[in-house]
Amino acid sequence: MSASERRSLPRRAALAVPLLLARPAGAEPGWAGLAADALAPIRHAAAAADGPALLKSFTTEGREDFDRVHAEVAFTYDNALAGLALLAGGERGLALRIAEALRLAQEQDRHWQDGRLRNAYPAGRVFAEAPRSIRPPGWWDAARGQWLEDGYQAGSAAGPIAFAMLLWTALGDPPFRHAAGRAADWLERLRGPRGFRGGTIGHEPAPDALPWVSTEQNLDLAVAFGRLGRGDAAAHAAGFVRSMWMEAEGRFAMGLAPDGAVNRGSALDANLWPALAWPGQGLERALDWVLSRHGLPSGAPPAEMQGLDFNDDRDGIWMEGTAQAALLLRRLGRGALAARFANTIARHRRPDGWIAAASIPWLTTGLGTGLRPGMADFLYPARGHLAANAWAALAALDVSPFG
Repeated sequence: MSASERRSLPRRAALAVPLLLARPAGAEPGWAGLAADALAPIRHAAAAADGPALLKSFTTEGREDFDRVHAEVAFTYDNALAGLALLAGGERGLALRIAEALRLAQEQDRHWQDGRLRNAYPAGRVFAEAPRSIRPPGWWDAARGQWLEDGYQAGSAAGPIAFAMLLWTALGDPPFRHAAGRAADWLERLRGPRGFRGGTIGHEPAPDALPWVSTEQNLDLAVAFGRLGRGDAAAHAAGFVRSMWMEAEGRFAMGLAPDGAVNRGSALDANLWPALAWPGQGLERALDWVLSRHGLPSGAPPAEMQGLDFNDDRDGIWMEGTAQAALLLRRLGRGALAARFANTIARHRRPDGWIAAASIPWLTTGLGTGLRPGMADFLYPARGHLAANAWAALAALDVSPFG
């Protein structure tokens, strides 16, 4: 799940940065100010690495399970998105550092040599001189007396790999095009009768297959395959996305459940991203569905909304998704609501420059990590979040990751 899914001596890159802000946190900076504020900590973290590096996804400042498990985590999706935001902000050199770190991760995995990427790696510098050294992130469990690694983070979901391909192809250098091609070769193995399956979860040598099919991930794949000229694969992914359009409701279903049944749940990214990737095709109607089902305050008319929840229980605002909506709203000429959403994001920018993932301590998503079957245990915390900054920067710069 990119948005909609999800550790030796750790190589760490601190997510917190010195105060870099030109205005107090919580001020309403306008689009140019939001772009500068959202990019500043990403730029600082990438520049501090002095070479190819992956950036830490969340600030970790407490003693809860989340902080222990995510102490060194650099999610592939978050980093690819950060690279795209840097590129949009004119920081090609810094975007190259992230792109090269992802390429080296693909080349130097401790086990896989087939073009896939894992969902996460340890944050920090990646060294070309250290072959087969790339591992999943992890943490030391003192009670058990052992090193642990999270099965989701060790796995390989289609969407995050597709986002790495979007970064590599946006940069366009031959080594990156080659890396994108290798990734595409692996992703094509996930092809099913309808769309492409979710990928894998768990550790080598035999991770479990993810049999569900995601509307959002197939949208990512359609764009990524298309950039490589893989027309048949792109059409297969795009055809699945379009088959999930529910005309009577003017929105997309989430995809297919493992048993092949249509998952009619309401997913924010599955409904916003197609309109960003394929403008002018009538898919913009899905935005109104999202506003009516995910908008906060609950029951408010759109003009009075402050942001969007990840799902439709509306227990809090998800900053990453609110930024995605702000970008689409701008492109549809709904500037006033886009600005309201931008101001909400700015109010949740922390003193260290990082934007909180959620407006409440723990935001529910209704999704599971896959680590505890049957449990909706995937939550977003009120911690600084790399992807929230990246999407905020893209919205402020009016740049879509899908081109």
